[in-house]
Amino acid sequence: MSLLLDTAPATVEVVQSTTGFGSDNLYTDILIVVLIVVMVALLASALMVNRAMKSIIKITMPELVKEEQLKKLANKGGFKRSWNKIMGIRPISEEKDIVIDHEYDGISELDNPIPIWFNFLFYGTIFFGLVYLFVYQVSGIGMNQDQEYVHEMAVAEKERQAYLAASASNVDENSVEFQPEMAGDGKAIFTANCVACHGGNGEGGIGPNLTDKFWLHGGEIKDIFKTIKYGVPDKGMVPWEQTLSPAQIAQVASYIVTLRDSNPANPKEAQGEEVTYGNTGSTEKAADQEAVEKKAE
Repeated sequence: MSLLLDTAPATVEVVQSTTGFGSDNLYTDILIVVLIVVMVALLASALMVNRAMKSIIKITMPELVKEEQLKKLANKGGFKRSWNKIMGIRPISEEKDIVIDHEYDGISELDNPIPIWFNFLFYGTIFFGLVYLFVYQVSGIGMNQDQEYVHEMAVAEKERQAYLAASASNVDENSVEFQPEMAGDGKAIFTANCVACHGGNGEGGIGPNLTDKFWLHGGEIKDIFKTIKYGVPDKGMVPWEQTLSPAQIAQVASYIVTLRDSNPANPKEAQGEEVTYGNTGSTEKAADQEAVEKKAE
């Protein structure tokens, strides 16, 4: 007996979940069904009452029904008349009223008015021309071609800078490339962090000379980026990857490339192996160094 009592609630719950309309309560589902039936019955009753009222009116007041039918007939062609008026179309029965009193070879001409749509288009172009003249020629609110060109170039430059900034954040020692326009920002970072060891002009001090052709860890842009990023702990140079972003490291590396063959005063003696530069020559680097110095000034 106790076993039957324990299993009864589970059986009821299964029946409720399988026969309901998404609700866990059987009584709620029954109430929803009853409400739907009542609403359908009310709608059917309203339709029947409406039909009965129409029949009563038709029997008791035939004049009112006839008047309503005449109104419907009169309004039936309202859209067509409006359309003909907009398009400037006159019915054939009215052609005698618009015949011009001259003919040629038995051919008469009709004095058809200009369609409304054509007048709207014609005067609309005049209004547009006046507004355009005021905006672009009189008031100066709108930009002319030269101003639009300058504006679009400024927008394109902002987008280019944003692209360079986004791409610079993903740079590493394998993808970094020398970019002269980044050297100006790199010089500021170099001055703030590297002068103590490498000198104000890269001539060297505690650290090696960065302006000659002798390098301890490679003198190409990728080698310089890697050295800055990971540092040389056994030589006392700390890794900068935790302090500087990849974009900032790329800026410093580009600036160091511009120091090649700059011949600063009191350079430190050469250290490491002589490197033959691959992608960029010393002449180009000297010109870039001058550009960086002018930008800094």
